[in-house]
Amino acid sequence: MTADIDKTDGPADTPPAGPEAIKAIPVRHYGRYISAVVALAALGAIVYAFSQGRINWGAIPDYFFNDRILSGVGKTLLLTVLCMIIGIVGGILLAVMRLSKNPVTSSIAWFYIWFFRGTPVLVQLIVWFNLGLVFEYINLGPIYKDEWSQFMTPFLTALLGLGLNEAAYMAEICRAGLLAVDEGQTEASHALGMSHAKTLRRIVIPQAMRVIVPPTGNEVINMLKTTSLVSVVQYSELLRVAQDIGQTSGAPAEMLFLAAAWYLVLTSIFSVGQYYLERYYARGSSRSLPATPLQKIRANLLSLSNRNSAGGTA
Repeated sequence: MTADIDKTDGPADTPPAGPEAIKAIPVRHYGRYISAVVALAALGAIVYAFSQGRINWGAIPDYFFNDRILSGVGKTLLLTVLCMIIGIVGGILLAVMRLSKNPVTSSIAWFYIWFFRGTPVLVQLIVWFNLGLVFEYINLGPIYKDEWSQFMTPFLTALLGLGLNEAAYMAEICRAGLLAVDEGQTEASHALGMSHAKTLRRIVIPQAMRVIVPPTGNEVINMLKTTSLVSVVQYSELLRVAQDIGQTSGAPAEMLFLAAAWYLVLTSIFSVGQYYLERYYARGSSRSLPATPLQKIRANLLSLSNRNSAGGTA
């Protein structure tokens, strides 16, 4: 009995050793290192070339907040907002007309979109500005009558040229958003006795906004940059003012860089607004919303502080 007990308590009862830990060796991506070095070298060459050029960099901060420059920035923003309002309202109407079962309204909307998307916006601006060569007067009967040159100001030319052109692009964006809504939604609302207009307003358009908003944000940013084209019709927006100051101050290249810097600032602000707007409309489709930039910064700072505290405790 004693021998049997000794046998059971021997080395055979020790648990077997676990599998040996695998030592993972990371794969070396030499192509990434080479491409990073090439990109940094190209960036350094560009910076060095501009640093050696005959550019008065001090003129840019001197004129950055100039009254004329700020006035041009304000007119650029005003033109962007008004043209986008015309484009969005016109785009929704054209999209509804395009989807209509009425062949007349559908054909008119198709022709409008075909014409304005098929001709360059710069050509459209020049045509609007020079219609005084075709029409001497504008006559709206008892409502309004005046010479065409007095009626078609540079501001109105820019508003019509950019706004009507934008409506054609927004029509296709709105049409894609409306078609993205399941047809069962419309059928269910009609079964409940809702009219076609009420169905669009209450059911279809709110759901289509999730598809419409992201490309619309891109269109706003694109419109902000496209306003620079109205300098050819002598409207004093940002680019036109910068060119005028450059000619009088003897720093034309520097003023162009200044205008580019202002466009970058404005587009960056608009991009942040677009991000939060997309996040707002994604609430009904995503279970977890992506973290905002502020939330990402807070999370990184919190993880960094936790690491420091853990290291100090160790």
